[in-house]
Amino acid sequence: MKAIVYHKYGSPDVLNLAEVDKPIPEDNQVLVKVHAASLNYGNLVLLKGEPFLARFAFGLLKLKYSIPGGDIAGRVEAVGKEVTQFQPGQSVFGDLSGCGWGGLAEYVSVPEKALALKPENLTFEEAAAVPMAAVTAL
Repeated sequence: MKAIVYHKYGSPDVLNLAEVDKPIPEDNQVLVKVHAASLNYGNLVLLKGEPFLARFAFGLLKLKYSIPGGDIAGRVEAVGKEVTQFQPGQSVFGDLSGCGWGGLAEYVSVPEKALALKPENLTFEEAAAVPMAAVTAL
């Protein structure tokens, strides 16, 4: 699958489109085909590693996460055997900042607690713009 990746802190110039392995959901995870992702200040902090204190969470010298992207919306492709809230084919959205990021990819595998059903009256793009922005607003 294709994903935006980076291996060092810096400007947007360190981002690259690359071919990476498609994730396989663990027992408590949901595999989502990403239809839309949004960017916000948290993505910039993750990319630049600034303010410096952020590096204690994202990796002091070596990055913990190579695929950025916290807010996504998409369709459930598969679920782990312990997942109870979602089924393949359902539209979902969520904030991945607490579970490894990775939203700037064709697929992402995340714990079911990071997702919610997408309201039918929202497009994927609208739903992807909600999670982190809504929490910040609160």
